[in-house]
Amino acid sequence: MSITVRIPTPLRKLTGGADEVAIDGATVGELIDNLEAAHPGLKERLCDEAGEIRRFVNVYVNDEDVRFLDGRNTALKDGDEVSIVPAIAGGC
Repeated sequence: MSITVRIPTPLRKLTGGADEVAIDGATVGELIDNLEAAHPGLKERLCDEAGEIRRFVNVYVNDEDVRFLDGRNTALKDGDEVSIVPAIAGGC
């Protein structure tokens, strides 16, 4: 099963500059673990010490925010697209 993962610009240095990578995983959590195995350093930027997705990182499966699904336990199927979107803060 291959899932397309869209990599944001700040993390592309860890994927050799690739803006998309194909990774296997039955759940978002497994996908993140497999991303780490293929591209070391990604998991620590995506997850906290407890292994939960960081508050300032948004993960979408086919345009659905995993926070409103099952979080790390969100099921994935072949052909799904996962987007990693770091939150942007700022203002005046």
